[in-house]
Amino acid sequence: MNYSETLNYLYTCVPMFQKVGSPAYKEGLENTHILDEHFGHPHKHFPTIHVAGTNGKGSCSHTLAAILQSAGYKVGLYTSPHLRDFRERIRIDGKPISEEYVVNFVAAERDFFEPLQPSFFELTTALAFKYFAEQKVDVAVIEVGLGGRLDCTNIIIPDISIITNISYDHTQFLGNTLAAIAFEKAGIIKTGIPVVIGETVPETKPVFVARAHELGAPIYFAEENKQLTDARMNVDGLCYDTLKYGLLYGKLGGLYQVKNTNTVLTAIEVLKEKGYHITDEALRSGFSNVCELTGLEGRWQRLQSSPTMICDTGHNVGGITYIVQQLKLQQYRTLRIVFGMVNDKDIHTVLKMLPRDAVYYFTQANVSRAIPVDELKSEAELAGLKGTSYIDVLSAVEAAQKESLPEDFIYVGGSSYIVSDLLTSREALDLH
Repeated sequence: MNYSETLNYLYTCVPMFQKVGSPAYKEGLENTHILDEHFGHPHKHFPTIHVAGTNGKGSCSHTLAAILQSAGYKVGLYTSPHLRDFRERIRIDGKPISEEYVVNFVAAERDFFEPLQPSFFELTTALAFKYFAEQKVDVAVIEVGLGGRLDCTNIIIPDISIITNISYDHTQFLGNTLAAIAFEKAGIIKTGIPVVIGETVPETKPVFVARAHELGAPIYFAEENKQLTDARMNVDGLCYDTLKYGLLYGKLGGLYQVKNTNTVLTAIEVLKEKGYHITDEALRSGFSNVCELTGLEGRWQRLQSSPTMICDTGHNVGGITYIVQQLKLQQYRTLRIVFGMVNDKDIHTVLKMLPRDAVYYFTQANVSRAIPVDELKSEAELAGLKGTSYIDVLSAVEAAQKESLPEDFIYVGGSSYIVSDLLTSREALDLH
């Protein structure tokens, strides 16, 4: 099989959460331990940093990787989901795993793993750990897939654990209270291993404190270690006034990055205590060049300026809260929103949060989990939103562009998969 055929095999023969949702979720680590044993426990051959959380874990993971790269480390980065190509999930110093390696891995190992019937994420995690070990990375930043306690990345014993925040998402797997979700995320806390908590609410903090105390894990609350004295938007990004580093420029521009930045700065201090050599210059470089160093996309990303078009992967109540706040800060003649969601999100709450004065272009991503556009439009109308339906993201964006004047603002989002479809087809758009 070539690369395209190999991906098709993976997408169809092992269940992929990105495509099908809950049927791809496998509770428990039995398959993970079997795969890990088969490959000789590769995760034990390199240090790791483990990052969980409802929102922000991707941005934090990429920023940490960029800082460590700037400090001279050979850095593995394992994240999900991908936006354009599967290989984005597994990178070393920002360079995606090769097509050849993926093809050879499947060809060599399918006779072993097919009888296990692993999930897509179980198999991908095994592939990432094997690749990082063989390439002899100095450290790998590992983003949790879903939850924490039963996530197949949770076999690692990291140098530091990070939990960005807790809000409602994947409640069918993680529980329908913030405390229950926090318990699942707290499952990545390990005996004696320091853990950084990005932000808490009254329901979640006691869960983290109890788990850390039980395991003798030093716990750091970033919100109590405020290193930012001010933050303001730049043209593309944020400028921070910090207690230790003076003026710090962050390439990532969403308002939610303020809390992510404080979380990362707290984690860096802990990593230094663990013996990591990270200079102020490396930290500055990592923040200001995170997209170039790691390939990160889809975080309040500007795609054109006349009219302004922004996309963002925020997809749940917590993420949309910040996006709505940021939309209110923009200057425009008309706000146009290209919007779609998938079926395991709190659609009713999200729709009630969205601005009523925008023109909407309802659409659906090219995944089976996408809420059918006509159903989405009906629900949106009940929430007081007005717009038109489009069968795919490209046609919705093209319609928004066609109807816009240079002073308008186009926002594209609602789901990572909406952004994925946009970025995949952006070459077909007239962006300027």
